[in-house]
Amino acid sequence: MKTYDVVALGELLIDFTENGMSGQGNPIYEANPGGAPCNVLAMLAKLGHKTAFIGKVGRDIFGSRLAGALAEIGIDTGNLIMDDAVRTTLAFVETYPDGDRDFSFYRNPGADMMLAEHELDLKLLADTKIFHFGTLSMTHEGVRDATKKAIAAAKGAGAVISFDPNIREPLWNSLEEAREQTAYGLSQCDVLKISDNEILWFTGETDYDAGVRNLKERYAIPLIVLSMGKEGSRAYYKDVRVEAAPFLQRETIETTGAGDTFGACCLHHVLQYGLSGFDADKLMRMLTFANAAASIVTTRKGALRVMPEEAEVRALMERMKTE
Repeated sequence: MKTYDVVALGELLIDFTENGMSGQGNPIYEANPGGAPCNVLAMLAKLGHKTAFIGKVGRDIFGSRLAGALAEIGIDTGNLIMDDAVRTTLAFVETYPDGDRDFSFYRNPGADMMLAEHELDLKLLADTKIFHFGTLSMTHEGVRDATKKAIAAAKGAGAVISFDPNIREPLWNSLEEAREQTAYGLSQCDVLKISDNEILWFTGETDYDAGVRNLKERYAIPLIVLSMGKEGSRAYYKDVRVEAAPFLQRETIETTGAGDTFGACCLHHVLQYGLSGFDADKLMRMLTFANAAASIVTTRKGALRVMPEEAEVRALMERMKTE
């Protein structure tokens, strides 16, 4: 038996999100804890799973607050390292009228980039059912080596490997390097969560089914879940394809963390059923629950601290049935 349901490695940072205007007409920014891997863990913790995070923040005001936020949520912080020399990574989030957003990162360098191979706890990596990662921990050589060592350790101990590319183009030295490292992640994973724009970016296919076929043929990934924003989501498992409608809400204000919430809910169902236990009905249940949870997060500022409880997700699913 493994102690942890999901261990994730990657970035933990502050998302500065706009929250009104000052009396002088200047935007006011709210410091929200964030970072895609920890957003995933936060949702999983809300669903009752035991989770742990591997990463690095600065020994500064923001790093201390982030460590406190993870502990408050119930994510194990035993492998969160405080860097004395490099500051915590920051991201300023610009929200567009339709709720989509753009990021400006302060990460040259940021503490999340400084995680090294020798700082990994290999016992932890051998003690998890699922290991989750993205590409922000693969943008630079040192942390890239640490990520690949962690993947190998978890995979060698029988963990399911989960990958979300979560591409942020400005953080890469070149898009060629981004594609190379994304291809590595695709070659290692058992569960892939990918967005519609990432399918287009990586495969060049505007037909998402064709893009997924391309990935399955090249990488033989058992389960691929595709998030399509306002168009809903799809799951591809063996020869089964399932599509679920979105839960659109008038109260939506921004999409930060929605994809992470969706991905976490899919991992929740992988933990329930196992990778060999899916059929069309279970895939539809998975997508419907994940779409509902992601929809709730779009109505809130930030992500990591505002993940919904399972009962709230179920209540939205029931309410939407009658509307």
